[in-house]
Amino acid sequence: MEILLYVIIFVLLVVILALVLRPRKIEVPAIDELEAKLRFALASAESVKEIQAMVECLPQDVLASITHSMGTRTGKLNELLATFELTQYDRLFYLGEPIDFVGVKYGEGVDFIEVKTGKARLSEDEKKLKELIDAKMVNYVPLSVQRIGIAEHIDTR
Repeated sequence: MEILLYVIIFVLLVVILALVLRPRKIEVPAIDELEAKLRFALASAESVKEIQAMVECLPQDVLASITHSMGTRTGKLNELLATFELTQYDRLFYLGEPIDFVGVKYGEGVDFIEVKTGKARLSEDEKKLKELIDAKMVNYVPLSVQRIGIAEHIDTR
């Protein structure tokens, strides 16, 4: 009986050693996939640095042009939003250039409205128009146009 116990213990030890020493499959991520991810990360960092260097090298007038373009778009949006604040007028006409709106209050007067935000200043045309208005050099000009009979003068042959 004692021998049987030694045999069982020996068999169990062999099984344990076989399990411990047996090669295991270790899942290693695909090297190609890791390499691609690493290259992407490095490329992204390099791309950001390249873009920063390019922006720093841009001439000041190009940067001014870009910011002016953004300012123009913001100004147009603000003109649109201003219409919600200009409800006190009987009629509101959008012109855009050189003045944004003409507001009419019947029985009270006509207002020339220029929408500006922040540090925006009047353009040269806007300054000249303001000077004309301030000097009361504003006129009402009726214009009558005679009907032109174009159809009679076209040869349809």
